[in-house]
Formats: sequence, C-alpha cells, structure tokens
Amino acid sequence: MAVPEGRRASRRLRWVRRGALAVVLAVLLPLVAAETALRVAYAGDPAEGTSTRNRDAIWLGHAWVDGRKDDADLAAFARRVRETGIRDLYVHTGPLEHDGTLPKALYPRARRLIEGVHRTLPGVRVQAFLGDVLATESPDGMRLERPATRAAVVRSARQVLDVGYDGVHLDLEPLHSGDRHYLGLLDDLRRVTRPRNAQLSVAAHQIDPLPGFHSFWGTVTGHPKWWSQEYFGQVARRVDQIAVMSYDTMQPLQSTYGGYVARQTALALEATPPTTDLLMGLPFFHENRFGHWAHAETVPAAVRGVRLGLSRTDAGRARFGVALYVDFAATEADWRAYREGWVR
Repeated sequence: MAVPEGRRASRRLRWVRRGALAVVLAVLLPLVAAETALRVAYAGDPAEGTSTRNRDAIWLGHAWVDGRKDDADLAAFARRVRETGIRDLYVHTGPLEHDGTLPKALYPRARRLIEGVHRTLPGVRVQAFLGDVLATESPDGMRLERPATRAAVVRSARQVLDVGYDGVHLDLEPLHSGDRHYLGLLDDLRRVTRPRNAQLSVAAHQIDPLPGFHSFWGTVTGHPKWWSQEYFGQVARRVDQIAVMSYDTMQPLQSTYGGYVARQTALALEATPPTTDLLMGLPFFHENRFGHWAHAETVPAAVRGVRLGLSRTDAGRARFGVALYVDFAATEADWRAYREGWVR
C-alpha cells in the first residue's frame, strides 16, 4: 500500500531532525568533555616553591624608543619592577619591513633607553623586539622562503646589537608548525648572537592541545594557530629563551583558561631543553573579541595555571619564568596579581 505524501514528508522531517541532532551532539560532546577536562586541570594546589626564579620578562611598547617616553617614565618603571622577578625587557623596536630590513629611524632613543636601564636596573637585559606579519595566510607579508629576506633579518639583528641591545626577540606571525625556513633563520641568528654573548629569544605559538590539532584546525579554518609539540621543541633547542603566547585561547571561563594554561605549561616543559629559558605569557591586557574574553583570561588564572603545570611536570625547573604582555595595557590589578601570585 502506498504511503501518503504527507506521511513521507513527516518521516523525512524526522530524519532531518535526527541527523541535525547527531551533528550537534558530535560537535558539542567532545567540546563539553574538553572543557570539563580543563576545569579539572585547574583544580588542586600548586607545589610550594613554584614561584619566580628571577627569569621573568615583559613586552614593552614602541614608545620607549621613539621619544614618547623619557627619563621620568623610566624612573617610574624601575620603581615598579624593582624587587620583582623581571630580568628581560622585550622592547618593540620594529616592525621589520616585509623584506626583512629595519629602518633606523624607528628607534632614535634606543641607545639612551639601554643605557638608562643598565644604570637604574642593574642586571636587567634589554632585547630588541622585532616582529612582522608573515605571508602564510594572506598575499601580503614577509616571505621566509626567500633567502634574501632571511639574510636581511640577520642583518637587522646585527644592526640592533650594534646599538647596544643585549639580545634579539623575534615575533613572526602567523608562523605555521613545521616551517623549516624559520628554523634555518634561527640557526643563522644564533651564529650572530652567540659570539656577542647576546640573547636570542622568540615569541612562540601555543602547542597542540591534542596531537595533530593544528592540522585539523588549519583544514577547517585556514589558520592552524598551534604548533606541534615536536616543532615547539625544535624551536626551543635553537634559542636562549622561548616565551609562549599563552593568551587568546578562546576559553570562556577563568577555570577553563587556567586549566588550559596549566596544560600548555606542561606541554612546553616537556618539549623545552633544560638549557633554554621557558617563559609562559601572562595577559596584561583587556580586550573582548573573538578568541579572547577579558573576564576569563586574567592574570590570577594564568599564574595559578602556570604554577599547577610547573608543579605537575617539573617543579624544580630553574630556567623558567613568566612574560607579561604588555606594559601599556596593564592595570594596577594586573601588577598586583603578578606580585602576589608569582613573585610572592
């Protein structure tokens, strides 16, 4: 007997609804499980002694080298950071041009700043923060596959070291996991910094929260975002310091963000050799946009996450610290949370 058209349409609608529900569940259940796991990772008490090793750093804005900041600003900054764990200043000195060159007109007061820091904050190093956008996800940007570009970046590193900087801090984004040209560039830069006893440091992407996740995310969104743990280790072995940009995590709650940072800390500790300084980034800024919620990504949550990850993985690691991003967006509450939670 033939099924009436209305009944067939009703059956089709039920199957469509069931299919849609199955898709929703397939997406939501793993997400709920992952968020639950992060909240669990945020539980517990950090081990005693998981506090500053006096190897912390802070990213500073361009105003320190272009003339907008003066000696009075440096004196105030010195009062703020004295008796904390801050040892390195990553001072924005670029950006690099897409061809790897660095116009000298960008940093007219760099030498004065360096001399002032060495005078007022003995033992604190000043590194030239050089960054640029890579042409990995858009047609415009730096192309590391070009030997001439990499050679120009190396010359730019020599240029800032000649000014008196204590090191070079490189931040090239978005840098895809497995980029061999970047590894080659680091090898070339190390041959410049090591003979001068200068630091080579990098800002690093986060590590895959699940194995191979960067490949999946890159296929879905066109932006891989994460590095594999193996690639992170390859980068870490080529530098003196590696600072993880452990913010912009898409986490909606302080507990899940803190758990995420704890997991990132553990993964980074596993991949970083004991001869390299590992620094975990703290969000000293307050924005609300896709991928970052200021109410969730807080300094207290990040510090607790760092301490938990350190406690569970390598509580005695000496070459370890936190990096504060960024000075011009920080609030008094951020500084207080850093002091109370980490400097202690």
